[in-house]
Amino acid sequence: MTGSTHEIASFDKWLAKQSHRHKIVIAGNHELGFEDDPQGARRLLKTPIYLEDSSAVIEGLLIYGSPWQPWFHDWAFNFKTGAAGQLQAKDTWARIPVDVDVLVTHGPPHGILDRTMDRSHVGCGELLDVVKRVKPKIHAFGHIHCARGATRRGKTLFVNACICDEAYMPTQAPIVVDFIDGRAEPVGI
Repeated sequence: MTGSTHEIASFDKWLAKQSHRHKIVIAGNHELGFEDDPQGARRLLKTPIYLEDSSAVIEGLLIYGSPWQPWFHDWAFNFKTGAAGQLQAKDTWARIPVDVDVLVTHGPPHGILDRTMDRSHVGCGELLDVVKRVKPKIHAFGHIHCARGATRRGKTLFVNACICDEAYMPTQAPIVVDFIDGRAEPVGI
């Protein structure tokens, strides 16, 4: 629940048992351990590729990952509030490569699978601007538990892959995405 050393090590052991050939993870708003002690947290992850404002090429796809989101209850990887937060968001999202194939962020872009229980849109407008410009094949994110799903806008498939419900229980099935004739398609939604 907070990215403690025990939780990170336990997650790594669980991930090692999964059959997937490639495993990529990013932190999110609960991973205070990654924000407070980034090097220590990274040392505990032996199984996956951890992306934090960085990229990796896997199977010919450029994948970029980032843990940030607009201010959210004083948790980890929050942008500041107000104009300072907007500037911080613009600077952070400017690092996304223009040729990215798969973008993985913790928070959603504004207006896309970002609606909370009270019907508010809480995604990041600056992230939406960059996604519109770079047009990744897939933009996967989570953060807003009740907005799980997939939708296509232009050539980009947006996937809110959150598996937890509002009580933080992993009750929602994973969303699988396959490339069919070069186009990203959700499977089993």
